[in-house]
Amino acid sequence: MKIPSFPRSSVGMQLATLRRRVWQRWSVAECVPTLGLGNDKMLFFLALSFYTRLPGMADMSQAVGNRCDRLPPSQALDYKRLPQAAIYLPLIGWLVGGICALVFYLADLVWPQATAVILALITGILLTGALHEDGFADVCDGFGGGMNKQRILEIMKDSHIGVYGVVGLLLLLLLKVSVLSAMPAAAPLALLAGHSISRLSPLLLMQRYAYARGNDSKSSGAVYKPNHQELLFSTVTALLPLALLPALCMLAIIPVLIATLLLGHYFYRRIDGYTGDCLGASQQVAETVFYLSVSALWIFI
Repeated sequence: MKIPSFPRSSVGMQLATLRRRVWQRWSVAECVPTLGLGNDKMLFFLALSFYTRLPGMADMSQAVGNRCDRLPPSQALDYKRLPQAAIYLPLIGWLVGGICALVFYLADLVWPQATAVILALITGILLTGALHEDGFADVCDGFGGGMNKQRILEIMKDSHIGVYGVVGLLLLLLLKVSVLSAMPAAAPLALLAGHSISRLSPLLLMQRYAYARGNDSKSSGAVYKPNHQELLFSTVTALLPLALLPALCMLAIIPVLIATLLLGHYFYRRIDGYTGDCLGASQQVAETVFYLSVSALWIFI
């Protein structure tokens, strides 16, 4: 039996046309929602594919980049532009911190809070491939065992981890577990805000200091100096999750900024600037300082 076909109504055709135009505008002309500045539509996907280890994220980012056929080649997923994508680090912190907070919340329903904290920290390490923890360990080794700039840079470039790195990383993780385990029900929100705010510290160092190794290093991709407009965008993005915490927790920003400034000055005094490992270490220090500050402020809430 042949099923009769009926002509589409004018309203249905108009809706279909509107839906098609909206999709074309989002997926092709704009590629992704405008999250940053200027015409750099793909920087967020660059940051997502490099700073996270989500399964298939690199392939998905490349597929989205290939779909944007109206973008010039210079705006596709060109990893030479990766340093500019650092302005999306706080937004990456939203993603990583949000997933860690969800894992903590679900685990806390079944196990003790300390177990939930450990599972949340493991989740963060898996999501980022321990990128920042590796930088912190290298900084502990380099500045702990090096007596001058050249020796410090040589030690940090070594892929092996030493005693200073093991001890430093172990103490850092124990400190996070201790503070978050003693925190009340706000621990998931602290995780979300901590991951976002701490990723502002590397940008502050990049904006203030010069790269210590020069351009002859394979890590010279870290060389980028965000302008004031980009830094403002990243700052607002980093601070937004604080709105979920009590207003007094806004004061936790002050210790984080002080720790970042002191760390940057220490790096400058020892090696005349920063390296990629220094940026990772600054994120870890800022995150831990934020947890300590929120925990101390919670006494007055």
